[in-house]
Formats: sequence, structure tokens, C-alpha cells
Amino acid sequence: MDTSTKYKIISEIIKSNDEQVLNAVKSLLNIEDEVDFWEELSEADKAAIDEGLEQLDAGNYQSLESVRQEIKNRFNFVK
Repeated sequence: MDTSTKYKIISEIIKSNDEQVLNAVKSLLNIEDEVDFWEELSEADKAAIDEGLEQLDAGNYQSLESVRQEIKNRFNFVK
């Protein structure tokens, strides 16, 4: 199949609003719908992430360097 025919097919797909045609093309090409990871999270996980973001926005966080220092001190790591 030549390139111009491929472009015509692509153009028709883009212009189409026919769900049956689009679903048939999707099926022929083995294209699966992408699921947003957020939708797969449990409500508890979503709440924990939201809480963490609120804490971050409020300035309640520790720098990486302070966490590293705390671990060194707690477990007597010497570098």
C-alpha cells in the first residue's frame, strides 16, 4: 500500500465521528484504552496522596539531606 493511501485512511479516521467505525479500527489495530493510574487507586490511597500534597503545600516536609542525616545518626552510618 502506498503512502498516499495510508494518509487518506488516517485522514478519514480523524474526520470520522462514527463510533462503530472508530471502534472497528481500534479493534483491528489492537489498541486498548489507557486507564489513568489514579482511577485504579483505592480511596484510601487517594486520600493519603491528597493529604501528602496538602502537607507539602503547607510547607510540612523534610529535605532529602535532613532525612539522610537522620538515618546516618540513627543507625550510626559513617560516610
